[in-house]
Amino acid sequence: MTSNDTWVSVSTDYVKPRVRGDRDAWTQEAASYGRAGSQRLREVAEVEPPPAVAEALGVSAGESVVVRRRVMLLDGRPVELTDSYYPTAVARGTRLAEARKIPGGAPTLLADLGYELRYVDEDVSAQLATDDEQRLLGLVGPEPVIVLFRVATTTDGRPVEVSVMTMLAAGRHLRYRLTIGE
Repeated sequence: MTSNDTWVSVSTDYVKPRVRGDRDAWTQEAASYGRAGSQRLREVAEVEPPPAVAEALGVSAGESVVVRRRVMLLDGRPVELTDSYYPTAVARGTRLAEARKIPGGAPTLLADLGYELRYVDEDVSAQLATDDEQRLLGLVGPEPVIVLFRVATTTDGRPVEVSVMTMLAAGRHLRYRLTIGE
């Protein structure tokens, strides 16, 4: 994305279930701007989560969760790293725990499993890219990145997904559209 592009993302599009047969939110959004959005799955594993993720998911120290690590591509170039974490009680034995694409994305599968997302909390920060982030995003040095930490919960307040998105910062704008009420 260049600084002349106007690209408005609405977070709710990324956390609501898709209509059967629809592409994932990233691919569909990129296409709406005449761009090619894709993703490369880097890893699916059971891991001990970082402390902030464990706290957000309400899991005990030492308890494992399922993580899906992806590189988001725009026109074939890496623009974002997305690590999504799920409690093993939710993900184990489902496509969330398999190293393959999930038709319609994780929110669609979560809804099919009875975990429809209702609330989303997001925290946005900026930092210098780590060595691994530099390598994966194709950066030549320690450039700033935007980190979006998203916690998605069900109607009863159960956290079922935490996503940590590390985005290229150059030319990036985060704009939020909020709907008040039902």
